[in-house]
Amino acid sequence: MGERIEYDSVGSIGVPEDAYYGIQSLRAFRNFHITGRTLSSEFIVSLAQIKKAAAVTNYECGNIDYVLSKAIVKACDEIINGRFHGQFIVDPIQGGAGTSANMNANEVIANRACELLGGAKGSYVPVHPNDHVNMSQSTNDVFPTAGKLTALKLIPELVFKLKRLANALDGKSREFAAVVKMGRTQLQDAVPISLGQEFAAFSCAVKRDAKRLVKVTDELRTVNMGGTAVGTSVNASPEYVAGIAENLSGVAGTEVVQAENLIDCTQNLDCFAFVSGALKTCAVNLSKISNDLRLLSSGPRTGIMEIALPAVQNGSSIMPGKVNPVIPEVVTQAAFNVIGNDCTVALAAEAGQMELNAFEPVLFYKVFESIKTLTGAVSTLTDNCVCGITANRENCEAHLRESVGTVTALCPYIGYEKSAELAKQSLKTGVPVGTLALNCGILTKRELEEVLDPVAMTGCRKLDTLSKVSVCERSGI
Repeated sequence: MGERIEYDSVGSIGVPEDAYYGIQSLRAFRNFHITGRTLSSEFIVSLAQIKKAAAVTNYECGNIDYVLSKAIVKACDEIINGRFHGQFIVDPIQGGAGTSANMNANEVIANRACELLGGAKGSYVPVHPNDHVNMSQSTNDVFPTAGKLTALKLIPELVFKLKRLANALDGKSREFAAVVKMGRTQLQDAVPISLGQEFAAFSCAVKRDAKRLVKVTDELRTVNMGGTAVGTSVNASPEYVAGIAENLSGVAGTEVVQAENLIDCTQNLDCFAFVSGALKTCAVNLSKISNDLRLLSSGPRTGIMEIALPAVQNGSSIMPGKVNPVIPEVVTQAAFNVIGNDCTVALAAEAGQMELNAFEPVLFYKVFESIKTLTGAVSTLTDNCVCGITANRENCEAHLRESVGTVTALCPYIGYEKSAELAKQSLKTGVPVGTLALNCGILTKRELEEVLDPVAMTGCRKLDTLSKVSVCERSGI
C-alpha cells in the first residue's frame, strides 16, 4: 500500500494513500495509545451531525457556496449512516481537549467531500478540513456539544431498560404479595413483611432512577455551539451564531438550545458531573438490590433461601452442582465501575482551568462507559434473574415461625420491658412468644391471635379494635 505525504505546522508525514483520515489524525493515533479503543460510533455520528449542521448554517449565511456545502453534507450523511467509522482512529482518551477527535472528523469529511467533487484524498482541494469543514467552529464548541449529543443518544435506552426492570419487579411484587416472611434490619430479625412488599420497594428505587435520568437530559440540551474558541464567537458571523443551534436540533433530531452565556458553557462541565451523579446513584441502588437478592437466595441448605434465583450457569470448576448468583454479582461489579467512573468525572470537571476544560476526553469516555455498562447490567438483571425468581414459601414460613420478632407487636399492650422478657425467654427455651404470653395470662387466645397476626403486621390486614388499656391493666403495667 502506497503513501501520500501530508504537511502540518509540525512537519510532514506519510499517510496511507487510501486513508480518509489525515496527518493530524495519524499523529494523534501515534501519540495516544491509551485505551486501545477508538471513538464510539454514537460519538462519531454526533460529530458528523455537528459538521452537517455547521455546513448548512454556513451556506445559509453565505459563508460557503452551495457546491462545497452539499459535498460536506453528503459526506456527513454517509458517516451518520454508518460509513467510514473505521477511519476514526484516535483514542477516546487524548490530550488537546478533543482537538484530535475534531480534526479526525474534519479530515475524513474533507477527504470524502473532495472525492465526491473529483478531487484526490490528501489534496484538500476543493474542500479543506479547517477552512471549510471546521468553518465557524472550534474544537472547544464542537467537542463538548458532541459529548452532550452522544449522552442524549445513550440515556433513553438505559431509561427504557430501567422501566422494564421496574415492571418485572412489580410483577414479582404481585406474585409474592401473599408470601409473609420475617423482615430484617442490620441482618437481624425485625418484624414481618411480605416478600411482595420487598420487591415493590426494589421497584420504587428503580423508578426513581429512571425519573432522575430523564430529568438530567435537560442539562445536556444546552450547548455552546457558536462560541468557538472561548465563548466569544471569534471567527463566527452573527448570523451563524444565531442559526446553528436550530439547525443542529433539526439534524440531530433532538432539541438543543444555545447557552445564554457561551463563555460559561465553554468553561464548565458541571452538567456532566450532574449526569454522572445520577448514574452513580442508579448504580448504588442496583447494587443494593443485587446484594439483597444474593442474601435472600443464599443457601440452598445453610442460608436464608427465601427466594431462588434462576440457574444460568455452573457455579464451580471443582464443586459439582454448585450454582452461584452470577447475575447479581455482575450487576454489583458494573456498579463498582460506574461509581469509580463518577470519581473520574468529578476530578475531570474540577480540573479545568480558565476558559476551557482540557480533560473533556476522559470525562466523556467515562460517562459513555457508565451509561452503556448500566444498560447492559440492567438488561441482564431483568432477563436472566428477576423474571425467573421464585419464592420459597416453606422457608419464609419457617423463619417467620421460629423468629421472636413478632414480639414487637405486643409492646403497645404489655410494654417494652415485658415484651423483651418474653423474647429472651422464647430464645432461651424455644417456646414461641405467643405460647409464653398465653401461659402467662397476659392476653387471651383471641387477643393473641389478633395482635400477633403476621399478615396484620405487614399492614395488609387491619387489626380489630382491641383495648390496649384493658390489656395493660390486666397485665399490671
